[in-house]
Amino acid sequence: MFKRVIQSLSKSLTRQQVPAPADTAPAKAHAPSKAPAAPLKPASEPVAAVAQSPEEMCGITSKMNKEAIREHLKMLYARFNRSASSLDAKTRKEADAMLDAIVAVREKHFGSI
Repeated sequence: MFKRVIQSLSKSLTRQQVPAPADTAPAKAHAPSKAPAAPLKPASEPVAAVAQSPEEMCGITSKMNKEAIREHLKMLYARFNRSASSLDAKTRKEADAMLDAIVAVREKHFGSI
């Protein structure tokens, strides 16, 4: 059931994505010209792009017992389940990744749902 709820949320969020409004502001005709800016350096890779195991993403350590893992996963699920309905696309994407990691850890430690 846990996995089905998450999959249902993921499907509904992908269908409800709203395109960002186009910038319709007219360009200023009398804007003073500036010297060309120096080229931007490529952004470093975001922290989320680094491949981590689901346990690392959830903060599960080998010293945690089953009950501690269950409580930690419950807290994470409550936090990221709320974030999954955010209007911000980046927040939704991170929440979906964390919910997938939570499901993977839960299935590993407690069996399939």
